[in-house]
Amino acid sequence: MIKRKPIKDLAKKIKVKLLKDSHLEQAVVHRSYLNEHSDFPLGQNERLEFLGDAVLELVVTEYLFENFENPEGELTNFRAALVNGQNLALIGKSLEIEDYLYLSKGESKDNNTKARNYILANAMEAIIGAIYLDFGWEEAKRFVTEYVIATLPGILKKKLYIDPKSLFQEESQSKMSLTPSYKVLEESGPDHNKKFRVGAYLGKNLIAEGEGTSKQEAQIDAAKNALEEQGW
Repeated sequence: MIKRKPIKDLAKKIKVKLLKDSHLEQAVVHRSYLNEHSDFPLGQNERLEFLGDAVLELVVTEYLFENFENPEGELTNFRAALVNGQNLALIGKSLEIEDYLYLSKGESKDNNTKARNYILANAMEAIIGAIYLDFGWEEAKRFVTEYVIATLPGILKKKLYIDPKSLFQEESQSKMSLTPSYKVLEESGPDHNKKFRVGAYLGKNLIAEGEGTSKQEAQIDAAKNALEEQGW
C-alpha cells in the first residue's frame, strides 16, 4: 500500500487553512489514480492546473512589471524562467509535494525523472488554482510570491532566463574566444520514439554530453551540462 501524507500536513506546510470543501486535495490527484480508483470522490487536477497556470502567470507578470524597468523581451524571459516546468518541479520538490500525490501504482514506481517533474509542475499549478478558488487573489498571490517569485534572485544570478545553448555560447566566446559545436554521438530507438545523445564541444574538446528525444533537446541538455562542467 502506498503511504501518502495527510492533506492537512500540506495545508500547514504551505500556510493555508484546510476548508471543509477544500480544493487542495483535488490539486494533488493525478489522473492515473482515478484509473485504478473509479469510486474516488474527487476529480483529477487538470482543470485546477488550467486555472492555476493563468493565476501564476498574472501574479508573476504583475510583479515583474512593478519591480523591473527592463524591456518587454527581457521581462518575458524572466517570466518564462519563473513559470517553466523545471522551476516549478524544483519548488514542488522543496515543498515535498510528491509525498501528497495521488498516483497509480505504476506512476508511483516510475523512476523517470522527466515524467515525475512534469507531474510535480502540474501539481504546483493545480495547488495555485486551488488556493485561488478557496481563498482568492491575495492568498494566491502570497503563495506565488513566497515560493515562486522567491526563486528569481537565483535565476538572475545564474542567468537561467537565457536558454542554455545561448548562455554556453555567450560564456565560451567571452571567456575562451570559442564558439561551441555539437555532434550527435548516438541515435537509438524507433522513428516514433527516437533518443539522441549529443556532445558539446569547444574546439576538439568534448566538454559534456546531453540526451533528449530530439537533437535540439539533446543539444540544450548538453549545453546545460557543459555550463555546469565549466563552472559557468
